[in-house]
Amino acid sequence: MPTWNADQLTAIDADGELRVAPDRPDGSRQAPRIIWHVVVDGGLYVRSAHGADGAWYRAALRTGTGSIDAGGVRADVAFTPDDTHDDAIDAAYRTKYGTGSAVQSITSSTATPTTLRVDPR
Repeated sequence: MPTWNADQLTAIDADGELRVAPDRPDGSRQAPRIIWHVVVDGGLYVRSAHGADGAWYRAALRTGTGSIDAGGVRADVAFTPDDTHDDAIDAAYRTKYGTGSAVQSITSSTATPTTLRVDPR
């Protein structure tokens, strides 16, 4: 499986917003949605602030593929559920985005189970 190089991760991480466009089962791609993201231990991670009900999340989970755009990096990606770094991801969200209500949502018990690792394809 391909991996992000250090320059790509640095550029993606420096951007405050990531545009995510999951693939649909018919092979078409959803319109991009803006979400928050973090880099932890050399991996790119995203969550649904609305938990499992988030439309982009349901599509990403269903097909496991799509695209992202952040920091000048555009890539086709694979989405994989990954709960191995949840505490570090919570801390990274707080460090990157602060401690306001939006961060409380993205680090909540509703959002945490939606953690996806995003890898280039």
